[in-house]
Amino acid sequence: MFGVRGRTAHLAWYRTDEAAAEVAFLHGFSDSAQCWEPLIRAMPGIRALAIDARGHGESGLPEEPIRYAAHRDDAALVLSSQPRDGGMVVVGHSMGAMSAAYLAASRPDQVRAVVLEDPPTGAPSAGQQDEQWSVPRWLADLRALDLPSRIARGRSEDPAWPDDELEPWAMSKAQLNPHLFDLPFQEAAPLTDLLAAITCPVLLIHGDTERGSLISTEYAVRCARAAAGEFRAVHIAGTGHSVRRDNRPRYIAELSRFLDRYR
Repeated sequence: MFGVRGRTAHLAWYRTDEAAAEVAFLHGFSDSAQCWEPLIRAMPGIRALAIDARGHGESGLPEEPIRYAAHRDDAALVLSSQPRDGGMVVVGHSMGAMSAAYLAASRPDQVRAVVLEDPPTGAPSAGQQDEQWSVPRWLADLRALDLPSRIARGRSEDPAWPDDELEPWAMSKAQLNPHLFDLPFQEAAPLTDLLAAITCPVLLIHGDTERGSLISTEYAVRCARAAAGEFRAVHIAGTGHSVRRDNRPRYIAELSRFLDRYR
């Protein structure tokens, strides 16, 4: 699917073809850029760029604390290496959505519009101190399995996911650099604070909190009130944290409508 592969500093990135990308994709924690391939393949005509976050996929891991400001600067570095007049639409999931929000808030020259798929809400104390973290149990359990077993686990736990989602999801877990957890990390700033600094159009897509979505309908209303620019929240019922995997047709419909207007 990705016809062009490259590196900028420590970062691996992938593009659909030689043409300048119009949409940049930032993945979630423990995923990789390859996890966007099934969605991009289902949306022919999109000229896409996807980036492996530091410590994920084929990207390197600088010896410094893990901060969203660093993820923002990583994305800005790659986008600067292949600029597009007026910036790109940036689509992010989870960790990648928060990184996209940081980028849109500070680099309006690079982001013409932003799509946030179930980002974390952030923490009021962000920026005050770095903390230590450890490998989540669910991730440690997955990494202990071979690839076929990880795929089988994914199919068992998320039977509604399209089959083409499972292999890149399973492969990304083994690619994650375990040294990531030796580095201190810093929580994100509150999403509402970031939205107050974002002037470009924002599409927030979320699912049901009882199914694992990080964004509730009530919090989405708070986001709408905080947003400085054009803002729309879409709740896709019956989905959890990975909205696009739980209901790809509806996700594509919402994303396509947004891209048709802003890319």
